[in-house]
Amino acid sequence: MFGDIAETKQCQLRDPMDLFHSGQVVKICAPMVRYSKLAFRTLVRKYNCDLCYTPMIVAADFVRSEKARDSEFTTNKGDHPLIVQFAAKEAQVLCDAARIICPFADGIDLNCGCPQRWAMSEGYGACLINKPELVRDMVRHVWNQIDNPRFSVSIKIRIHEDLKRTVDLCQKAEATGVSWITVHGRSVEERHQPVHYDAIKIIKQSLSIPVVANGDVKTLKDAENVHHLTGADGIMVARGLLANPAMFAGYEETPLKCIQDWVDIALEHGTPFTCFHHHLMYMMERVTSKQEKKVFNVLSSTSAVLDYLKDHYGV
Repeated sequence: MFGDIAETKQCQLRDPMDLFHSGQVVKICAPMVRYSKLAFRTLVRKYNCDLCYTPMIVAADFVRSEKARDSEFTTNKGDHPLIVQFAAKEAQVLCDAARIICPFADGIDLNCGCPQRWAMSEGYGACLINKPELVRDMVRHVWNQIDNPRFSVSIKIRIHEDLKRTVDLCQKAEATGVSWITVHGRSVEERHQPVHYDAIKIIKQSLSIPVVANGDVKTLKDAENVHHLTGADGIMVARGLLANPAMFAGYEETPLKCIQDWVDIALEHGTPFTCFHHHLMYMMERVTSKQEKKVFNVLSSTSAVLDYLKDHYGV
């Protein structure tokens, strides 16, 4: 689960709140199912990403099953600051998960924003934005049972159609001691509609804790614009980083050096082929022709991918 445990225990866990007090906009890699795993986090940290999230982990499975812990969570001493995102609907289960993770991560995040049908039908994700008392209870329980003042407890939400309800949720969470709130500026029903940056601005103005803006940031310039539009203390990026892991370093498209770094890191970490290949497909989307994609996207082995990159790009 934790790579080399002995090595990891010696690592210097960091207080993520220090980032928000640095005077700089915090650049954050979003939780992404299948994708924001250790190898990818290692890559984006090389290119000015300040804070990384794990993919969402179902807390009940994580607590119950050692197998789930081993498959869902790996880290190492360079993987900090790190936030582990959990899906949970019971305070004690979230506490148990937080206690297990506490020695190896810098904080946990409660997912209150996942709009997928399976998550909401199980009582996880975005349905929690309609249960502010439950969210408050879960945050309070974690604070009461984790004996580490530097460990952060944050939440990630979507917005309501009636923004007053979102502000109320956020103010209740703030009163309970939540460290920061990430706001994806769309409602549960919205997928590809424009992000409501005006809503994020109103939420930011209603709180005194840090607010992170999330949604449709594809370049460093986008991140700067969203910061100016919303006043957000941090910018969280998902698909923009998949397409260009060097985005936060100011690159407009994935540089060849970044592709080479991904190959080296993925091979070193033993990244499964499908994941290794999918990341490359995302990274090379903007730099390959339709014809090249037809060939590259159907390659079926690591050696075939390595040969292709060497022959076409000298990587």
